[in-house]
Order: sequence, then C-alpha cells, then structure tokens
Amino acid sequence: MAEASRVEPTNEVRLLADAMLGRLARWLRALGYDTLYDSRLNDRDLARLARTEGRLLLTRDHQLAGSMGLRAVLVQSDRLVGQLSQVLPLLPTPLAAPFGRCVACNGRLEEVDRDSVQARVPEYIWETQQDFALCRQCGRIYWRGSHWEHIRRHLADLGLTLP
Repeated sequence: MAEASRVEPTNEVRLLADAMLGRLARWLRALGYDTLYDSRLNDRDLARLARTEGRLLLTRDHQLAGSMGLRAVLVQSDRLVGQLSQVLPLLPTPLAAPFGRCVACNGRLEEVDRDSVQARVPEYIWETQQDFALCRQCGRIYWRGSHWEHIRRHLADLGLTLP
C-alpha cells in the first residue's frame, strides 16, 4: 500500500527504512523507534525482511511501496522535515524513550556509570557531562551534548516536544 493509515499501538512499532531514507532512519532511532536500515539491501530483501519481521517499510520507491502483502509507507518528501512530518503522525509513541536507541546500529542504549566511560570519551566531555549511555550492540557511548538541543529545535519546528 502506498500510504499507511495510523499504526495501532498494540506493540512497539517496528520499522524498516530503504536505502533512500538513511537520515530519516537515524532520526527515528533517536526518537526511540526500532528502525532497521541497511543501504545494501535490495528491494527483494527489504520486502522479505518487512514480511518476516512484521516491520512497516518506509520507502521512496513507488513500486516497492505497492507490493502485495507489504505494509508500507511511500515517503513523499526528499527532505527530512517533510519526511518526519509525514511519518510521525502515523506512528504510535515509541516504547523506548527518546535517545533510547543507538542512531548508528539501532541497539538499545543502557545507562552506565560515569567512571566506566572516562577512558573512552574526550576529557572535556567527561568533565562536563554527568550522564552516559552505552550501546551494548556496537559499543558507542552517548551523552546529552549540543546535538540534543539541535534535535529538540527541529522537532519543535514540527510541533513536537521531547522530555
């Protein structure tokens, strides 16, 4: 189907983004949505993965979006703000908190003791930040840096606010 109606919040919505939507995938992950993205997947692999894992496919490909038996949203805009404006109203609130997923690999983030990351973050960051999270899947470390306010401003432009 080319345009999905609002997804009912029975479970956590699971998303799959095609190769043209990498930036959208990262933002959806930042917002807490389980969003798979691998730019190497072809259309057949995307359709199979969406069906077998029950994922909602986000795509810019008209033909792929119209595939039989595939839950899909044809993303109209090629700009991030337009993509978020179209997709977010269709989705339930994610079960994970904002910034609860790794934007790089989609793994869940886990709060860690500040001292445990001292050797792995820049000195200035360790001195100025109190809270850190670790992706157990890929090992990346996160903190609320300037990117936090940047994301909040973009979302405010869409009428959305984060805690």
